[in-house]
Amino acid sequence: MITGSQWIVLLGLIFSFALVIILIRKRVNFGISLILGSILMSIFSLASASVEEVVIGFFKATIYDANAEVFVWNTIELAVLMSLIYILASVMQDTGAIARLIDSLRLIFRKGGTIAIIPAIYGLMPVPGGALFSAPAVEEEGKAFHLSISEKNFFNVWFRHVWFPIYPISSSILIMADLASISLYQLILVNSVSFFTMIIVGFIILTWKTGMFPKKNKEKEKRVIQNEPKTKKELSGLIFIIPPLLPLCFSVLEYVGISLFTAFSIGVIVSMILLYFMSHVSWTDYKKYLTQAMTWKLVAVIAGIMIFREIFEVSGVNITIYSLLEQLPISPIIIIIFFPLVLGLLTGYLLSGITLSYVLLQPLFSCVDICTAGLVSILFMSGFIGYLVSPIHLCNVLSSEYMKTDTTRMYPLYIPASIVVLAVQLVFVVVFLP
Repeated sequence: MITGSQWIVLLGLIFSFALVIILIRKRVNFGISLILGSILMSIFSLASASVEEVVIGFFKATIYDANAEVFVWNTIELAVLMSLIYILASVMQDTGAIARLIDSLRLIFRKGGTIAIIPAIYGLMPVPGGALFSAPAVEEEGKAFHLSISEKNFFNVWFRHVWFPIYPISSSILIMADLASISLYQLILVNSVSFFTMIIVGFIILTWKTGMFPKKNKEKEKRVIQNEPKTKKELSGLIFIIPPLLPLCFSVLEYVGISLFTAFSIGVIVSMILLYFMSHVSWTDYKKYLTQAMTWKLVAVIAGIMIFREIFEVSGVNITIYSLLEQLPISPIIIIIFFPLVLGLLTGYLLSGITLSYVLLQPLFSCVDICTAGLVSILFMSGFIGYLVSPIHLCNVLSSEYMKTDTTRMYPLYIPASIVVLAVQLVFVVVFLP
């Protein structure tokens, strides 16, 4: 039975989430919107938590964990890393590196294919907010096909995440396999249905929006051939894929005690130095590009996301949501589908959403006539879809920030495509993995 205090906390979550959505639709900085939403949610959370717990939550999310009496550097490190990535992405745009890279990729992939390939390549780099790397290239390439900002934003985020259901070095899939005591590759095999579905759905929408396969028009083809430049394009621009991927190599520093965020930050700084020599622009111009790219907005975004997540946990609203679903006269499989979906949507963080869901929902597995791997896959993919479309998902935020829009404007494409992926996975598991 849900108590009165739990209803108050749940109401606070609804109001705070609505406030965040309204503010970002009105173009208020996303980080500021989240902080304001967190403050509102913390007020309602006083129905179940003390003022001290709320204050400790705010500090823990930013710099200091009073319970453990240690400084917490994750938020600062992540803010620094995201700011450096943004600067690298902007400088690659300003120096013309992105344009040259796209010109070379066009020789390898069919027209419009680069819009999918570029974010997919960067998707192999497991760094939070990595969609920021590919945003400049997708934004630039999308102009050639007269794509709207929301369409470019959708393709950038969508194709970056196609690997997530099967990526064997992803912390989320590794931990889920370990928690459920199943083979990592068994889970990957089951999830591969979603992987291929994401590619197919993305390709269909990309073809529809870019006209990659238009009806043949001989007269038009003749005009295009006549107007093509006579100079032969080169593949030399492919070298500019090195700066965005180089930071991945620095992940090995984690094995000598350096945090992953710090290791990537070092890699991005090295990439910026390398880009200076590769781009052959004057130091004066390069310094100007660096200065212009500096912004406080991403620092506010990271702080806002961390504070929102922490207050979400302090309030205990996740337990309230579970209690509410448990009391409804619905099948356990419905709870296993919707709880991680809601949690992923509200937290914008895949790892915490699916691990917390597993801990709470694992007792229900015995009530469903589906094998463990299938149920874990449903839980994983439901949490993934919720996380994917969440307006506080870091990739959505940073890609939208770069393209000067907001996540909600791509929902007409994003949500139906996501529903299709989840529906196909559910049908596969229910039909073939009883």
